[in-house]
Amino acid sequence: MSRTIAVVLFEGAEELDFVGPWEVFTMLSQVEAGSCTAYTVSERGGEVRCAKGMRVVADHSFATAPQADVVVVPGGMGSRIELKNPAMLDFLRAQDKGTEVTASVCTGSFVLEAAGLLAGKHATTHWGSIDHMKKLGTVEVVENERFVDEGHIVTASDVSAGIDMSLHLVGRLWSPEVARKVQKAMEYYPQPPYQD
Repeated sequence: MSRTIAVVLFEGAEELDFVGPWEVFTMLSQVEAGSCTAYTVSERGGEVRCAKGMRVVADHSFATAPQADVVVVPGGMGSRIELKNPAMLDFLRAQDKGTEVTASVCTGSFVLEAAGLLAGKHATTHWGSIDHMKKLGTVEVVENERFVDEGHIVTASDVSAGIDMSLHLVGRLWSPEVARKVQKAMEYYPQPPYQD
């Protein structure tokens, strides 16, 4: 089955939050021809300047974006603005009605919460924002997990965890065998030189 993946962009989005999932899903499309197509989307389309200065060009605006099967919302400093942006929240609510999975990475979970998509659900976020999420009182906050799968909603904890979450989704929505092929194609076998 072919699925459509929408990767949301906004000013100040953390680069790896969306580039990691983008790599996973676009590698999937190469490993398994016809498995999925991915597009990027921002409020107005066009160029977006990200948290560390990378400039990217969104394929669609909110008005022109097709319905996606999977939506991925990154975090980053810009998420603080987006969780108060009615256009962003309306777009996510509208897409969520037709998605198999609506997902976030890092503080993108706060944008999902602001859209009303995390109410009463287990979720996680960046370790530095866990206490803030607890104070919201609307989410069952999960600590010390790379990602939390609530079925329709999946949240990843921090910047690099978006890769793990995306591979998990490939395994869940396609198959573990396909996910292993994607992982091998990416040579994703993390061995960080400095570990706690």
